[in-house]
Amino acid sequence: MVFAHSLNSVGFSHPLTDHLKNTAELARSLSAEFGAERLGYYAGLWHDLGKFSPRFQQYIAQPQGRRGPDHKSAGAVQAAGLGFDMLAWLVLGHHGGLPSGTDVKSHLERAHGSPEVARALSVAKTEVPGLDPAIRLDEALPPHLTGSGTGITAAGLKLGTEFFLRMLFSALVDADFLDTEHHFHAERTDVRAVAPSLNVLWHRFEGNQNPLSGKRRDELNQIRHCVYVRCLEAAGQEPGIFRLTVPTGGGKTLSAMGFALKHALAHGLRRVIVAVPYTSITEQTAEVYKGVFGEEAVLEHHSEATWRVEDTEDPTSPHTWARLASENWDAPIIVTTTVQLLESLFSNRPGRCRKLHNIAGSVVILDEVQTLPVGLLRPILDVLNELVAHYRVSVVLCSATLPAFQEEVGSFALRNVREIVPNPERLFQALHRVEYDLSQTDTSWPWERVAEEIRKTPSCMVIVNTKQDALQLLEALGDPDALHLSTLLCGAHRRYVLNVVRDRLAKKEPCRLVTTQVVEAGVDLDFPVVLRAMGPLDRIVQAAGRCNREGLLPGNGRVVVFVPEAGGLPRGAYETATAITTGILRHGGLDMSDPVLYRAYFRSLYGARDQDVKRIQNAREVLDFPEVAKRFRLIEDDTIPVVVRYPPECDRVDGLIQRLRSGEENFRRLIRRLQPYIVEVRRHRLEEMKQSRLVTELRPELYLWGGRYDDVRGLVGLGPEDLVV
Repeated sequence: MVFAHSLNSVGFSHPLTDHLKNTAELARSLSAEFGAERLGYYAGLWHDLGKFSPRFQQYIAQPQGRRGPDHKSAGAVQAAGLGFDMLAWLVLGHHGGLPSGTDVKSHLERAHGSPEVARALSVAKTEVPGLDPAIRLDEALPPHLTGSGTGITAAGLKLGTEFFLRMLFSALVDADFLDTEHHFHAERTDVRAVAPSLNVLWHRFEGNQNPLSGKRRDELNQIRHCVYVRCLEAAGQEPGIFRLTVPTGGGKTLSAMGFALKHALAHGLRRVIVAVPYTSITEQTAEVYKGVFGEEAVLEHHSEATWRVEDTEDPTSPHTWARLASENWDAPIIVTTTVQLLESLFSNRPGRCRKLHNIAGSVVILDEVQTLPVGLLRPILDVLNELVAHYRVSVVLCSATLPAFQEEVGSFALRNVREIVPNPERLFQALHRVEYDLSQTDTSWPWERVAEEIRKTPSCMVIVNTKQDALQLLEALGDPDALHLSTLLCGAHRRYVLNVVRDRLAKKEPCRLVTTQVVEAGVDLDFPVVLRAMGPLDRIVQAAGRCNREGLLPGNGRVVVFVPEAGGLPRGAYETATAITTGILRHGGLDMSDPVLYRAYFRSLYGARDQDVKRIQNAREVLDFPEVAKRFRLIEDDTIPVVVRYPPECDRVDGLIQRLRSGEENFRRLIRRLQPYIVEVRRHRLEEMKQSRLVTELRPELYLWGGRYDDVRGLVGLGPEDLVV
């Protein structure tokens, strides 16, 4: 007998024909959502044909820790020889990642002359019934990829093909993983199926909201109820792209979910995916949804969530389900970061791509969508259009400062965008809870002047543009009780500070917070006074959303915009946006509650910046998957992770480091557990930090901080050039 995998825990090897047929059927099912079931089937059937070679069977019998011989070439040759060149890409990439066209061509040229490949295919034809398809490639493709659709340009066809291959690759990879997992860990199959249905979740949602929404008679809660009702009323509309333009504090977190659930049930969609820009908001949003739907229904997937998932195989533990569901997003509600979602959509790696097919047939909520990077807008909006047009996805764009992506970004803009709540301008006027003081924008303040303004009130938040600015302001303030938030603090430390802030505010105790932009979009804080350093207009408005958020003050909150005399600015789009904002504010007489103002601002910003600065679309057109993955980064990869010994949890950190150094445990699991204690440091300073003994290497690309870690300032000892953002 020929085998695909070695002995499992009960002493059985995995027959290769079983694995091929099971993977083919799974891939057929997983790709049916986007009309690719026949191609999915043959991708699964051919992906491991190389395992029929005698060399691979010898390896299965005696692996001895060695890496197995090539088993992807035979399936690629089979696909290309029958005119199914698309599937050759998937077969060649199903372990190492989707290749480039050059790699595929050179690999096939070598494989065609290989006696081992010929032998494997010869055996496969006798062992696998129906190995050759009775259809042509064009008969198996969805209509939008055959060139027969109206208005399809050559570039659009190429981009559509690129994205289709990525989605089909996802179905193949997940099917392969699932069948292999079933061989080695059959008990996990049942664990994956424990999540409740969307219908059950809708009833839980109604049960949670009906006793609450609209029952309080104050103006703020009546407005939130109005938003909620409008969202439910709009849910029956045909799938597509929607806007939810709601001021900060308008209750969009739950109202957007109400729309998404009801919309999904009305149109047979399968799940709701919520993407938010920052980890802190992801955690906050996930906690809200878990309180409504239960922990077993909400998958929280981001870099600092996985550390909480214990390595248990107890099928009754929600941690086991969450760990498995995070691999392929087979969950009814997913709360993730924008980075996780978008970088997966442009990745070529099997682990990152595995979840993509489960985005098809979903409602995707993009919260705080104004934070999407300008330089990547063209590929992002193109993929969103593709998901909506051909993969049964509805997209909900949420923000208090929502760019009109269908107007401002040119020919690649989003198509047929509909507003969920009509006339959002009325909401902004009704939820006017702050007064902007723009009188200081013509002069600059030294840090001592800013500190004087802070001292005038016991509770105040100041948002500056760089980490260095935050440290200088803390020094000028000289308040031992002042709090600080920036990425100089590790994730565990930032969570602690946010909890302290909320506790002090709830108890009406003095609370002075100096922070960078990490709190601006969506973090649930409510200060009576907010000072904001001159920056992009949308950031100023988001900062105002942390002022009098709940409308509990007897009058309006106060938002002061100031120009720091010695302040810095992140370069690029942030700097451009700040210059545009400075020009806008100098005109005076502005209504900061008017959404039209933000549309004019974004129109100017997008006109001043390239929306595909890395030429990602060019790489996509030529199917250069590795290059696309390399170029598409929401966060530039110019930093290195440094583990800090966060004082309250030093023992835990030390224990994890000791286990990491021993090499006895899974490296990736330990890295996930260390994630809350990591600070990112500029890569170009690495050699200098090594020589100064500020860092020591734990593993390649992972270091331990040997300098000081302050309980307020966080990581101490970096130069000014490291503190720009």
